[in-house]
Amino acid sequence: MHKALPSLKTIVTIFGTRPELIKLAPVLRQLDLYPKQYRSIVVCTGQHTTLLEPLITIFNQKIHHQLEVMKAGQSLNLLASRLLAALDPILESTQADLVLVQGDTTTALAGAIAAFQRKIPVGHVEAGLRTDNLYSPFPEEANRRMISRIAQLHFAATPRNKQALREEGIPEEQIALTGNPVVDALEYIGKSGRRSELLQTVLDQTQHQKRLVLTTHRRESFGKILEGNLRAIRNFVEKHPDICVLFPVHPNPTVTQTAHTVLGGVPRVHLLPPLDYPDFIALLSESWLIASDSGGIQEEAPSLGKPLIVLRESTERPEAIQAGVAKLAPTPKHLGKLLELAYEGKLIHNQVGKNPFGQGDAGQRIVQTIGQYLQQPHQERNLVSV
Repeated sequence: MHKALPSLKTIVTIFGTRPELIKLAPVLRQLDLYPKQYRSIVVCTGQHTTLLEPLITIFNQKIHHQLEVMKAGQSLNLLASRLLAALDPILESTQADLVLVQGDTTTALAGAIAAFQRKIPVGHVEAGLRTDNLYSPFPEEANRRMISRIAQLHFAATPRNKQALREEGIPEEQIALTGNPVVDALEYIGKSGRRSELLQTVLDQTQHQKRLVLTTHRRESFGKILEGNLRAIRNFVEKHPDICVLFPVHPNPTVTQTAHTVLGGVPRVHLLPPLDYPDFIALLSESWLIASDSGGIQEEAPSLGKPLIVLRESTERPEAIQAGVAKLAPTPKHLGKLLELAYEGKLIHNQVGKNPFGQGDAGQRIVQTIGQYLQQPHQERNLVSV
């Protein structure tokens, strides 16, 4: 049972992208169950805008501070500086007892640094992901490593994540094995059964075809890799008349332009606008195969029992591969071969058993750990030496 805290504690949760909100929403819902213990302050930096707005409504998430940090064409350094400048007065005025960040975005790193500069403890949701290549994915691998040097609470989704943190010198007592709250979010979304008219129309049009769902948006894929992957998919769908491609195109101009150049007008290729999260999960659920460079989809695919081709050189989530649901495609040539193996029924040989990313109670586990931490006298808390 969750024990009452001796006084109201202020927790500031910072997010800026759609994946961050998806994984923080279950934590925020749990915090709201204890209004006498926690004052929950939610900050949205607006690193994503149009992608976030419908999700805020779906999760019925109250936002206390809405920042507008995005400017067209700004560099990561400029974004980070704008985030720090905007977050600092909020942390000063709220007098937070803990700052929560998720994952490895520029928002997460800036939130952790802003908290550290004011000596506010940081809790890191989805801690311990590692590829051991500082530039892949970029800038996420570096961001999450830096957050780990700042955070006092590390919420690891899997035993592998926990072990990675221990090997880097993070004390055992500061790491909680919680599972990934994306599983909680999937269960929440799945119960709604909601599908838009657009999605239902596309599903009706493709009901007798094998649906290959594609997403790609990562910076390290831009250029020849992105174009090559799309050409491999084009060749595959043109070769097999029972295959269709459903591609929710990321709004990044580079992705949009390349997608329409390579795949525009190709029969049985559906270039879709960005989907809201319930539609996207419904689309994944109705897929034959998924191809993606997304980190989150590597967690969602095992949760949905769907085979996945990971369009990356390496992954910080090998659990999906070990579970028998995913294969790496580091080059367009590899992608072409894996697509053919999938068509022949030889890509995935094992069905997903126990979900390696948790059982849907990560939000509860994270909030329980926060409560235990904040109950300790400040001077007795186990703080990481920086």
